[in-house]
Amino acid sequence: MLKVEHIGIAVKNMESANSLFSKLFKKAPYKLEKVESEGVATSFFQMGETKIELLEAENEDSAIAKFIEKKGEGIHHIAYEVENIESEMKRLEVEGFQLINKAPKKGADNKLVCFLHPKSTNGVLIELCQEIKK
Repeated sequence: MLKVEHIGIAVKNMESANSLFSKLFKKAPYKLEKVESEGVATSFFQMGETKIELLEAENEDSAIAKFIEKKGEGIHHIAYEVENIESEMKRLEVEGFQLINKAPKKGADNKLVCFLHPKSTNGVLIELCQEIKK
């Protein structure tokens, strides 16, 4: 793992959350994006080398909707940049971590992503992400 790539925050209302975080960070989000496969709308803020990703549910079946229903708004996951997501997934599985998805999938912000189940990471949802090479 190379660095913390971003911290994901679940929000109920993207418009009001973008307004709040724009005031907090003194800047607007650099990207708004929908990830249809996950049923979420995302918004990204850049803070030095670290990003903050806001996530709003697009439907009641999405993981973000279920998270907010259970736990309310707040930190949803921590994402780590990796050089080779497939080899890192294999390494972590051998080490006993439970992968939520068995193959990387396309995520927001031009990334391949994979999640580690919180049951195997002391209650923290961990995302592995790798820049998609063009």
